[in-house]
Amino acid sequence: MYDDATQPLPVVGPQPGRTQAPETPNPAPRRSRRAQGDSTPPRASRRRTEDRRGRTPDRKERTAAERERDKRLRLAGRGIMAMVAAGVMGITGIVWYGETSLDQGFTRSGAISPEDVNLDGDINMLLIGLDTRKDLNGNDLPKEILDQLHAGDGTEGGYNANSLILVHIPKDLKHIVAFSIPRDDYVAVQGIPGYDHAKIKESYGLKKYTVEEKLKAKGMAEGPELERQGREAGRASIVQTVKALTGVPINRFAEVSLAGFYDLATALGGVDVCLNHAVDDSYYSGAQFPAGPQHLDGSDALAFVRQRHGLENGDLDRTHRQQAFLTSVANSMKSSGTLTNPGRLKALIDVAHKDVVLSDGWSLTDFATTLGRADSPSVEFRTLPVLRYDNVDGQDVNVIDPVAIKKTVREAFGVSTPAAPSAPVVTPTSTLDVVNASGTPGQAAKVSKLLTDKGFPAGEVANASYADGTSSTVYYGAGADTDAKQVSEMFGGLPVSPSTSVSAGHVKLVVGSDLDIPATLDPTATSTTPTTTANGSSTSLTATTDTTTSDAPDSGKPVTTTIGSKIPCVN
Repeated sequence: MYDDATQPLPVVGPQPGRTQAPETPNPAPRRSRRAQGDSTPPRASRRRTEDRRGRTPDRKERTAAERERDKRLRLAGRGIMAMVAAGVMGITGIVWYGETSLDQGFTRSGAISPEDVNLDGDINMLLIGLDTRKDLNGNDLPKEILDQLHAGDGTEGGYNANSLILVHIPKDLKHIVAFSIPRDDYVAVQGIPGYDHAKIKESYGLKKYTVEEKLKAKGMAEGPELERQGREAGRASIVQTVKALTGVPINRFAEVSLAGFYDLATALGGVDVCLNHAVDDSYYSGAQFPAGPQHLDGSDALAFVRQRHGLENGDLDRTHRQQAFLTSVANSMKSSGTLTNPGRLKALIDVAHKDVVLSDGWSLTDFATTLGRADSPSVEFRTLPVLRYDNVDGQDVNVIDPVAIKKTVREAFGVSTPAAPSAPVVTPTSTLDVVNASGTPGQAAKVSKLLTDKGFPAGEVANASYADGTSSTVYYGAGADTDAKQVSEMFGGLPVSPSTSVSAGHVKLVVGSDLDIPATLDPTATSTTPTTTANGSSTSLTATTDTTTSDAPDSGKPVTTTIGSKIPCVN
């Protein structure tokens, strides 16, 4: 999938006769059956005439304060390049410029949970690429910008978090790990009326819509304040959804929209990429490129990272393109001298202030200075694995293994996984219903007996309905949240979700084929949980075999890179 070969780069940009057709409208988020019940870089300043020894006439000697400022700029600049390589495409221009701290120029958000802010020096950062044709105040983007984005007339799309990258930066800065999260992963969600599962990308927009409808019912009019509160709810929702999926706390996040992505790529002067095969996706994303290495302008760079039609592995290939793009941005900043060019640097700063939203309390000057102490930290890009593709309520989704994902991410981030308790800590009072979605006869009865032996009051044992889904999940009705969490913990951390279809005082456990019965519950149990190999494929572990599922979607091999390394070729 990746090929590190590099060659001289042709320039790809607007070509005679090339059209940029708008993408077809994205469907608005639909309720599942469970619901029933111009930032242009400034021109370079004129060059000064140099004397024969290369000095500029009449140039004043720098003061000690100016020399100290330049030292901080260089140190922060090194941190910026490391930060971009880690995936912070939206913050490429954050440095100490002149004598002014730039932390004050950003839109801020309070979406991070207070208990997650301090992780003993580590940073777990969620990067959100928001697919919206609106600005931060909810206004439609100008037509000339939409034309550059291949985004139609602005009526398409919603507020989907189409790009999600979770980055771990340890305090020793030795090895940075970044996980791309496929946008169609079907996950448990909370706090969204009518939904207990949704595509992970929809967690932002569905919550935003819910909160805005409540505010409008109370009399709030359409406008910037309604947009601000709706987006804040969306940000908190996507942060909590990713946190629940991966099992690790998140203490930083950055959000950038389609327009911001375009502006940043343009301010950088475009990026270098490499394709394994020629592509023509002019009808959808606007991507129309030859095979091999090439240089893309801002508009084409956006098309490059957005394309999913016509790719061998669809959205999974798109995550690899996002990773390659970030590597290219880091290389470009290092090789082009952007961080020492006042004009380019100012353009990046202005774009970041306009288009990027950051979590409260994040001092980027301190962050950049800290990262600047590491010349070129290694960065490992990975993609969360997908078990298979499926269709739920008419929507194509990625079926995943939440337990295996938690284990994979925690191990990569150096977070210990707590041992599953052998018995509930608090005496259960909720009735436990167990339904079988595993395809193996008798699994629900077996699991029900194991848990009732541990003190859970026995309830209904039955086969799962279509609305229950196929993944192991714990649902609960009013007043049963504590017992639902206890059931989840006893199976290593299953997704937990409230549900209006579950009676008050009841917990409903869906037993999927992905359920791993720990030895603490059944010492004779054999693990059959699909886990993740190094290349992202799905492996089923049994007592006597270790086989790889050949038809599992290809998440690609991990890519480890450093600043200045070769740009990987991708599909």
